[in-house]
Amino acid sequence: VQLQASGGGLVQAGDSLRLSCAASGRTFSSYAMAWFRQAPGKEREFVSAISWRGGNTYYADSVKGRFTISRDNAKNAVYLQMNSVQPEDTAVYYCAASPTFRLDRYRYTQEYKNWGQGTQVTVSS
Repeated sequence: VQLQASGGGLVQAGDSLRLSCAASGRTFSSYAMAWFRQAPGKEREFVSAISWRGGNTYYADSVKGRFTISRDNAKNAVYLQMNSVQPEDTAVYYCAASPTFRLDRYRYTQEYKNWGQGTQVTVSS
């Protein structure tokens, strides 16, 4: 599956932003999906993940209550609704896909074999 993230931009603290990730291929619904982010000088970190049919979602503590992940398998897309963004949310955001979904591994980049190109989110204070 090939992925393409979009929706990033420059916003102010407290604003909302919705990221999208479009996937190619007819097997999208068989992939667990996730969002990661990478700030300058930092390692890529887990943001959120969603199971194959969207029944289970997981969040990093830093975004819990502010971000919402969702997916539309009919449209081969996954979304990240970002509310009340803060300057510390500034990063390049990547969507990722994995054919497996292991509860002890979904937070690790190594679990995901397919990555999008990333979309920049910049939050000004």
